[in-house]
Amino acid sequence: MEMDRLGLVGQDPKKRKWAFWVLWHAAASWTWDVQDETCGICRMAFDGCCPDCKFPGNDCPLIWGACNHMFHLCSILKWINSQTPQAHCPMFCREWQFKG
Repeated sequence: MEMDRLGLVGQDPKKRKWAFWVLWHAAASWTWDVQDETCGICRMAFDGCCPDCKFPGNDCPLIWGACNHMFHLCSILKWINSQTPQAHCPMFCREWQFKG
């Protein structure tokens, strides 16, 4: 079948039918529902990822502490492992505990 410039399909003008095409272009974005914009340890945006990760989102999640500070999971794990003998929140002098 051939379509003319008006979108009419068919050869016989009396038997032409209208043809409609709908094109959808989907776009989406996501963002973390947080009050701060950047991680207090690596200083990278929460909508992005820490320097060690390649992709934001589930590959580089955010984690909240009992003190209500949030960090990239990779960043806080590095911070905790570098602290001796007791890990403290980078923003407070309190002991770091995961919010649960």
